[in-house]
Amino acid sequence: MSVLAKIAVIPGDGIGTEVVNQGVRVLECAGRLCGFTYTLKWFPFGAEHYLKTGEIFPVAAFDEIRTMDAILLGAIGDPRIETGLLERGVVGKLRWDLDLYVNLRPVVLYAPQLTPLKNKGPEDINFIIVRENTEDSYLGLGGFVKKGTPDEVAILESIYTRKGVERIIRYAYELCRKRNQKKKLTLCDKANAIPVHDLWRRVFREVGREYPDITQDMAYVDATAMWMVKNPEWFDVIVTTNMFGDILSDLGAMLQGGMGICASGNIHPGKVSMFEPIHGSAPKYAGKNSASPIAAILSVSMMLHYLSEKLGPPYAAGGDLVERSVAELFASGRIQDPSASSGINTDAIGDLVLEKMTAGRPASAGTPA
Repeated sequence: MSVLAKIAVIPGDGIGTEVVNQGVRVLECAGRLCGFTYTLKWFPFGAEHYLKTGEIFPVAAFDEIRTMDAILLGAIGDPRIETGLLERGVVGKLRWDLDLYVNLRPVVLYAPQLTPLKNKGPEDINFIIVRENTEDSYLGLGGFVKKGTPDEVAILESIYTRKGVERIIRYAYELCRKRNQKKKLTLCDKANAIPVHDLWRRVFREVGREYPDITQDMAYVDATAMWMVKNPEWFDVIVTTNMFGDILSDLGAMLQGGMGICASGNIHPGKVSMFEPIHGSAPKYAGKNSASPIAAILSVSMMLHYLSEKLGPPYAAGGDLVERSVAELFASGRIQDPSASSGINTDAIGDLVLEKMTAGRPASAGTPA
């Protein structure tokens, strides 16, 4: 079988290498069982590489990554280095220079014991947040006047373009239709206090005329946060700004069991896209083999589903197998806690997922190249 998917791997910092290693083990198993092939190219960029070489992300390496189908990222960040330097230089560069305008964050409860919410179960918590990923305050347009003095002024501009707003809203409508669940799309904004969010509301309504089968809802961000806790079953797909999506998706993570379970995709449809756990590099857990790799493993599942859109059903079958195996481990109670204090080490969780994936299944012809 010919090699199809080309995947770049950037383990990054802290626990990144540990969780990515388990993700790659799961990827290899899914390839064998479901019959798809791929190549991996590992890139060293992160804190250790920067401290040794002074390089953040060389042009030649970035140009090579442009030729890939997908990127699997571990985590970026190190307390020895100026806050934000590597995050913007690696993660930010990938998002902006590859124009990964969709940040996709599923909120799925796999077992009742994982959520802190009373009287809520898996049937109540199953929605997805579509976060605009390239605009808003994260562009860093602004600066300081009289920095370090009592008269200091800090200025930051939030930027929204018609093109950026329309393409993320259209993606969200299409995703809502494809999910075919509640078929309800909620726009989350703060138009009552931030007048420029009227752009989001106008575009939401205009594009919505093309989707009469989708129930259309609008909610302010503070109310959305409240309802996510009180009535998470109301939601199907939420589309929102870069900043609000960043905040709400961390709230969503806690509803489903914590940061250690949450995967994400940074997507430009049809082009190279990046998949990563939403947790950070967690330096205090680095090297202890204690961090949960579940979020990285579920990021592999998301990556395989994305690759299937271009490369075919075996990748989707692999993504389904990975997610189903994780869900069954939580539902059975074999894994009860996706945090670093679970009592099950990183490698052992990887072993459990592989055991569940292979139970009663013959291998297909696919192998990693």
